[in-house]
Amino acid sequence: MLRKNKSLKDLLLIHELAFILLIILAATAGAIGIHLWEKSSQEASRISLLVVEVQQTRGDLYRQMKELFDAYFLDDATARKEYSDFTISIEKHFDQLQTITVGEAEKSAINELHASYKKFVVETPALFEQYQSLSNDKTKHALNTDIETGLFKRFEDILAHTEKLLNQKQAQLNKQLVETKRTATILLIIPLILAVLLLIFSRIFLKRAIVKPIRDVLKATAEISAGNLTYKAPEEGVAELASVSQAINEMAEKLASSQEALVRTEKQAAQGLLVPMLAHNIRNPLASIRATAQVMDDPEYDTETRLSLRGIIDTVDRLERWTGALLAYLLPLKPQPENTSLQEIVSGALAPLQQKIRERSIEFILPNWPKATAIYTDQHLLEQVIYNLLLNAIDASSKNSTIEITLKVAPTKYTLSLLDQGCGMPFTPDPSAMSAPTTKRFGTGIGIPFAFKVCDVLAGELKFEARHEGGTAITILLPKTLNLSVN
Repeated sequence: MLRKNKSLKDLLLIHELAFILLIILAATAGAIGIHLWEKSSQEASRISLLVVEVQQTRGDLYRQMKELFDAYFLDDATARKEYSDFTISIEKHFDQLQTITVGEAEKSAINELHASYKKFVVETPALFEQYQSLSNDKTKHALNTDIETGLFKRFEDILAHTEKLLNQKQAQLNKQLVETKRTATILLIIPLILAVLLLIFSRIFLKRAIVKPIRDVLKATAEISAGNLTYKAPEEGVAELASVSQAINEMAEKLASSQEALVRTEKQAAQGLLVPMLAHNIRNPLASIRATAQVMDDPEYDTETRLSLRGIIDTVDRLERWTGALLAYLLPLKPQPENTSLQEIVSGALAPLQQKIRERSIEFILPNWPKATAIYTDQHLLEQVIYNLLLNAIDASSKNSTIEITLKVAPTKYTLSLLDQGCGMPFTPDPSAMSAPTTKRFGTGIGIPFAFKVCDVLAGELKFEARHEGGTAITILLPKTLNLSVN
């Protein structure tokens, strides 16, 4: 099954769709990379903000403790107000932390840190009031110890846990950023690789489907222009170029046919001028030879001499028939149909061949003629055809061989077959040829073309086939009634 060439339009559409797909892939990869990077950046900013808020909460807590010392031990009148302001500021930090926390672990850590701070705010003033009446260094040392080992330690432990959690989050985020960068790089590289592959494929495609076929077409036109009409342009590449190659090949075939027809016409014109003159110059001596042989054919001569004279007459008749056939072949044939029978036609063709048949000891097997072999056709033309074909069969057959004639009768036509046991035909007859190859020493090669021409004007058909057992089978198909209006 032949592979169908794709259209250039379809292939261009496929390439356009491939490029659009690459653009979509590149845009998608870029969008995914930007999204992942943006998401990671937002997460990094959030964690950084959490760390900053936690650190600010710790700083405000230490400043709040300073204000508490100032209020209890230095009698600073503004310390308590500033203490309260720091409490509000720290609560705002916790509100901000609650807003930006994500996940149960973060919320739990912040809530626990917030609860520890609230407990610190409640218990610290009471602890300061307990030691306020005592102002010696030992008392202050005991207060610092209670704060560091009690409230501050608990808050610092929770704060350390929160910072650890945030550090873990930061480490995970850094790892995620590295993976995001790698993923984004891969997503961007894949469209680039596909684009390079598509470029390579496009180059190969252009070379095989367009450039090479165009080069072949140019070569074919050059060969045909040089006169090599048998050169064929390869029908390859896209459908449009394959159509161009096919059109060039068809043009070359038509040019070759036109050239052959022109050569045949020129040959026929040349023969048309030469043959009538030759026929005239041959017929006059033939008529004299035949008349002389007839005059000399006297019963007083011995049998051998009379047979020789009869052979001369038969040969002259055959030459006369050949000359008439040659003239008829070069001129348009005008059938003159009449009612006759196939048996009479075959007998008329065999009559001048009897001496040649006896000389080669050839056995003729004739059909069992049916009672009705009537046919309305040109007896003289058909008789010449069968005569020429039988003469070729006799010349191709060896001595003591057999030639068989068979007949098949159909409702509207006859099928007459001539079967010989000769060497077979070394060529296949061409119905359109001006002349055919010949193996005879003095053959002209117009017998078979004449037979094709006669069968054509008689609305018949002529076929040549090689026989499996050796020899040639010639089949003549003829209508029982020739209709001149059809021809």
